[in-house]
Amino acid sequence: MFGGVFSVPVNNPHLRKSGSRLIIANLGENDLKNSSMQLGTIAKLRSPLLLSSLKIGWESVMKMGQDTRELFFYETFLYYNPLLLITMMVWLWGVNLWVFSRTGVDYAAIFYLGPDHLSHKEIWKCARWMTTIILTSMTAYLYLYSHGDVSLAASQPIVLYLSAVIILIIPFDIFYMSSRYYLLWTFWRILFPVQTVSFSDFFLADILTSLSKVLSDLERSVCRMVHRQVATVAWFEADSVCGSHSAVIPLVLVLPYLFRLFQCIRQYKDSKDIANIWNAGKYLTAVPVIFLSALKYFIDQDTWTYSIQPAWILSGLANTFFSFFWDVLRDWDLSVFTRIFKFTKPNLCSHLLYGRRWVYVWVIGSNLVLRWTWTYKLSAHLRNNYITVFIITLLEIYRRFQWAFFRIENVWYKINNPKRTTSHQTNPVSLQNDNGGEQEKLLAHSHSLGV
Repeated sequence: MFGGVFSVPVNNPHLRKSGSRLIIANLGENDLKNSSMQLGTIAKLRSPLLLSSLKIGWESVMKMGQDTRELFFYETFLYYNPLLLITMMVWLWGVNLWVFSRTGVDYAAIFYLGPDHLSHKEIWKCARWMTTIILTSMTAYLYLYSHGDVSLAASQPIVLYLSAVIILIIPFDIFYMSSRYYLLWTFWRILFPVQTVSFSDFFLADILTSLSKVLSDLERSVCRMVHRQVATVAWFEADSVCGSHSAVIPLVLVLPYLFRLFQCIRQYKDSKDIANIWNAGKYLTAVPVIFLSALKYFIDQDTWTYSIQPAWILSGLANTFFSFFWDVLRDWDLSVFTRIFKFTKPNLCSHLLYGRRWVYVWVIGSNLVLRWTWTYKLSAHLRNNYITVFIITLLEIYRRFQWAFFRIENVWYKINNPKRTTSHQTNPVSLQNDNGGEQEKLLAHSHSLGV
């Protein structure tokens, strides 16, 4: 259960041979209708019913035999942990927006959002829906799996993934269409950074670097669905097309870092600010961490131990400290730690956090530690310790959550103190110049909004 080596009972009734049945093709109209009805009734769920679902799920797990239970945990993590982690990121983003709304930080001006942008309450509403739907689907998966109906159980993650895609792209004025399309347009700009990079572009791309393991798991989940490997023994075949030794995994892991690398090059082209080249170098240091780790599956043990592993450790240290110092000195700019958590109205949260030295000590210290653990997680040869990797990914999401407070505070401070920012930018070695021309656009936009 905790990342050890599993023995696979070949006669287990809950497993099928890889490719034996095409789950999507074998879903009849009634099955699809029933699955859709399950998702359609989520709106009526409340906390007691959600707790009941969790109880059913737990009882279903306990009903399984020991071998089956271990096999289930190993597989279900692939399908549901990336969606749960994304949901956690949405919950925490709602907390970010709640603090900004209480401290007078106009995040709408920073992200160029229209008057109909989502508030923290609406973000939390989306997170509640996501939590309920995902946990309900997982409960159905657990229940059906434990009762031996493997084919219908395997349809649950498929219906869930298809529903998520449909809701995201549906071209109707429902489910916050303007916000959905703003998100999709930002993703498009990240994929093809041929235009001037906006704050929202690189901010979301930075978040994707924290979700690189999530993206990798999503790719493996879709791969298994496409290759008819859901609830099959192929999960344990490391050399299978969707196995843990797949060469696609490091390629997906590295993509968010390449996106940021290309954005930095584009920013340098627009601004001629050499700081953007240094920033590009920071993301470039993640590449050897990922690919050196992946080499373990393709070389002998001695070569790994005496040649590749030392290089991997050195590259991990370089990436950790480069990223850490960049966070503290450039993204946050310690000299402006004066307003964060200063609420416009008295609040217990503000009393506990505003101006407290321990907050900054904690943020800086935890950022360093979590930067290193995230480097650990990026390593392909450690991915089989899936519980450990899940916890580390959760901690990285928390690190990004607290990073966002000071990153956006820094930009907002520069909008409101253009003279001070300009004086800093006259120093060619200063790290205060923020994203080449982006500040000027923010200033113009904020003035147009009456900020």
